[in-house]
Amino acid sequence: MRYIGKKIGMMLFTLLVVSLCVFLAFHLIPGDPALRQLGTNGTPEQLAALRHEMGLDRPVMVQYCSWLLGIFHGDLGSSYVYKIPVTGMLGEKIPITITLALMSFVIMILISLPLGIYTAKHKDGKIDHLIMVLNQVVMAVPPFFAGILLTLVFGMILKLFTPGGFVSYHTSIPGFLGYLFFPAIAIALPKSAMAVKLLRSSVIEEAGKDYTRTAYSRGNTTNAVLYRHVLQNAMIPVVTFMGMTLADMVAGSIVIEQVFGIPGISRILLTSINNRDYPVVEAIILGIATLVIVINLFVDVLYRILDPRIAKEDEA
Repeated sequence: MRYIGKKIGMMLFTLLVVSLCVFLAFHLIPGDPALRQLGTNGTPEQLAALRHEMGLDRPVMVQYCSWLLGIFHGDLGSSYVYKIPVTGMLGEKIPITITLALMSFVIMILISLPLGIYTAKHKDGKIDHLIMVLNQVVMAVPPFFAGILLTLVFGMILKLFTPGGFVSYHTSIPGFLGYLFFPAIAIALPKSAMAVKLLRSSVIEEAGKDYTRTAYSRGNTTNAVLYRHVLQNAMIPVVTFMGMTLADMVAGSIVIEQVFGIPGISRILLTSINNRDYPVVEAIILGIATLVIVINLFVDVLYRILDPRIAKEDEA
């Protein structure tokens, strides 16, 4: 529990630093949100009034403290452009993006774990060589290009889904998940190829260590040694990769949403950046940063479960 408390304290401090960096970065970027809204036809008096209404005439650190205090009360501010609370704008969009990222992650696990274990067990076989060649090809294909190919083949040729025909989760959960399936595949494929290669290498390395030979000398079968001894240790670097990948998939979802016409946070983010709608952009980036930090905390805890030696080293 002391370890968890320490990690949570570090997480909160990191979020505080990230929030300050995000806030200052967007206030150092050239461009005035008030001027962008008012246009070139506005008078200086109108510009000053609009800046006062937005709170942009206050010192930057005063603006930051006010924004941070609002976050602690669950208030992310209001959009400069749409004049509505940011929480209301993102409330309908975040579940879409998060669901897409989680589906991609599940697909990656379902593909990479069996293939990684199979190729390690049949190292240097014909199927192993074939899978490794395909792996290199898949890793070289960017998710957005894979999305374009999937849209062409499965959407326009095979008619398995209607490109742009997004189904809201309010309308139909099966239809919603069905439409997200191919975008999730586009995100998952390159990551799956990387995970397969990493797991294969890790299993092969662990299989050559002394404890594995000792396990064989005691009469254990190959599967018993693999699943009871080797795989647990081999999964440690893979867990690290998968933790980073889950966070990366949230960011990757923003690009894929544009390819498949999914109304997630990508449209709001791009529009808000263009309009210098700082409260919306800051909320999205801070949310992604929070997700990354929470995932890292979860990975650290999972480390201690997979390898109790790590916990003993921390205590020492």
